[in-house]
Amino acid sequence: MTDALGARHAFAIDLAREAGALASDMRGTLGALEAKNPMDYATRADHAVEALIRRRIAERFGDPVIGEEDGGAPADLVWVVDPIDGTVNYVHGTARWCVSIALVAGGEIESGVINAPDEGRLFTARRGHGAFVNGVTARVSGLRHGASPVVEIGWSPRRPIEHYGALIQRLIGDGIEFRRSGSGALGVADTAAGLNDGYLELHINAWDVLAGMLLVREAGGRTNDFLAGNGLMNGNPIIVCTPEIEARLGSAAMGLL
Repeated sequence: MTDALGARHAFAIDLAREAGALASDMRGTLGALEAKNPMDYATRADHAVEALIRRRIAERFGDPVIGEEDGGAPADLVWVVDPIDGTVNYVHGTARWCVSIALVAGGEIESGVINAPDEGRLFTARRGHGAFVNGVTARVSGLRHGASPVVEIGWSPRRPIEHYGALIQRLIGDGIEFRRSGSGALGVADTAAGLNDGYLELHINAWDVLAGMLLVREAGGRTNDFLAGNGLMNGNPIIVCTPEIEARLGSAAMGLL
């Protein structure tokens, strides 16, 4: 199985590059947006990129896929894919979007690849083999910057907006700065790269975070048990961070999850 997982990881890296190139090429021809809710959209590119990923996986391995746009079902070995994370940023012409591909086998995240074409960054991680950004080893911050921690916060209407207001108040009260940049996958990946000190969201879907969670773990960070309670299909809260603020983030989120 080790060789099979290694082959899939190498394949995922090439596939994320191909998928990112397709998404980049399609930006000028998106047509009408598909509104999932007033804050969440899909484009022709979201569907086309997911279709490409599914087709390539089927041709090479015949493995099942869970994707944001076209769903899927759990399996002992399954790919979990967000074809374009940060679609609103993508539509608005900003660089903060990515393709996220994870492989889960036996309940473990074995491979995670995030390609952010406009930022020129390719994040890769294989369980037990480290995390990398453009081939360079990634490490969480360890608060080595010496400043106040910075945590990115995601938001969705699946939890009351009042809970997010309370969360921000708690973070500020504990001397933790916050930001929101519109891509959960990249917020988690940036934690692995040490560019922020954590990412926290009260509910998020598996395709947004599984690849990034493996990056954080392999970069020496901490994550909650996101896959507990059928998080693979139903989503869960997400907390990832450099170890030094794990307890502080847990305390900030207490009672709001």
